[in-house]
Parts: sequence; C-alpha cells; structure tokens
Amino acid sequence: MSASDRQTVTAVRHWSDSLFSFQVTRPSALRFRSGEFVMIGLPDDGGKPLLRAYSIAAPCWADELEFYSIKVENGPLTSRLQHIRPGDEIILRPKPVGTLVHDALLPGRRLWLLATGTGFAPFASILRDAETYERFEEVVVMHTCRRQCELDYSASVIAALPETPLVDELIGGRKVYYYPTTTREATRLTGRITDNIASGRVFADLGIAPLDAATDRAMVCGSYAFNVDVKALLEGQGLREGANSEPREYVIEKAFVGDGV
Repeated sequence: MSASDRQTVTAVRHWSDSLFSFQVTRPSALRFRSGEFVMIGLPDDGGKPLLRAYSIAAPCWADELEFYSIKVENGPLTSRLQHIRPGDEIILRPKPVGTLVHDALLPGRRLWLLATGTGFAPFASILRDAETYERFEEVVVMHTCRRQCELDYSASVIAALPETPLVDELIGGRKVYYYPTTTREATRLTGRITDNIASGRVFADLGIAPLDAATDRAMVCGSYAFNVDVKALLEGQGLREGANSEPREYVIEKAFVGDGV
C-alpha cells in the first residue's frame, strides 16, 4: 500500500444511531465523474487493508471527498469506521468507477434519482453538479428509509442546493422535486418507491406528468431487491437499462455497501 492511498479525515457527522457521513482529503491526482465510487477502508490488525465500495457523495469539483455510511455493530468495516475522528487516516484507492453518471444516459428532459438508505450517496454528488441542471429541466428525488431521522442527510443536501457553489446560479431555473418517504414510521409521506410510482401517487402529490420513456431518465441505487423491483417497473414503462458504453434511459448501480460491511 502506497502512502498516496492514505487520506486524512477532516470532518465527521453522525446523523442518527445508524448513519454517519465524513469528509477526507482529496488526492491531488484524483479525477472522477459525479456519481462514481471508490474503494475505501481501514487496515486490519495484520496490516492488510479491508476495503469496500463507497460512492463519493461530494461533487466532482469539491476540494474534499465526502462519504455517507451505515453503522453495523458487527460489520467488519463499519464497526470500526463509525468511530473515526478528524485527524485519523483512512485508505482510499483512487480508481473511481460506476454507472450512475450522466454519460450513461441519453439526453432527456426530466431526471429521476431513486434511492433507499445510503443509496442516496451518489445522488448527493449528482445533485451538487452543475452538469445535472445543464442536461435536465427537472429533477425528481425519491428517497425512502425506514424512519424519518434516516432522511435527514438527503434533506440537508436538498435544502442547501440554492447556496451550493456552481449550482446556485442554475437551480433557480430548474425544478427540483424532493419526495422522501418512510416505510416503518408514520410520517406525512409513506410507502415504497415502486408502490408510489406504480399507483401514480407521486405524480399526483407533486403535480407532475407520469413517466414517459421519450423524455424521462432515471438513476437507481439501493439494495439488490430494490434494484430488481425498480428495474422491472421502469422497463414496464419502456425505459431501457444503459451503461457507459451504451447510454439509454436508466442506469442502476450494482456495487453498493450491504448490511454486513
């Protein structure tokens, strides 16, 4: 492991008993597209690094990198990672990859960002990237968690968009719809993303038109089961899955941090 793989933690914020975000220094040579992920981790007792895929929550122009993570009490990585403090070091392999990038989508008018839990992380990056608002007239963010407190991170990102550098001048001319729902706690908005789309509730609540494969594009990030369900729903509406090599109407990130990290 080279010294360049080590980065310093600059800030940590605990959003709930199960979620936290942190910022680290950015390698001077690192270039990435908003929505991509890298491998990060900590060395284990024997000195061998334990690495997992984490989406970069910071936009591509940011001076520091940001990550959003769950806490798992017995997780090989997050049981330790959740205790990091400013000044600590993490391991970061600066080789960004991923499918949740604008290059993998065909041009469109409205972008849907569909996420559960920490699957919102890559969208925190995309929402703070000016390219998003240069490519799309509207952005719809659907984020679903079990409890209201688990939505605080995404709510804070959305609320700060009008003051976000490079985005602030564009956001006024674009519509950003935020549709946060819960599944295990009674709140104003409840229900699974697939149910709220299939029933038409989200369109009625937001006062927007239903999905149209000719103009709508989507990015999806969540658990395996969520990805499978959303894939079926989108393809039932005529959207096709794309990739960096073959842009189409929607993309899914298949590398994610699972419950046992």
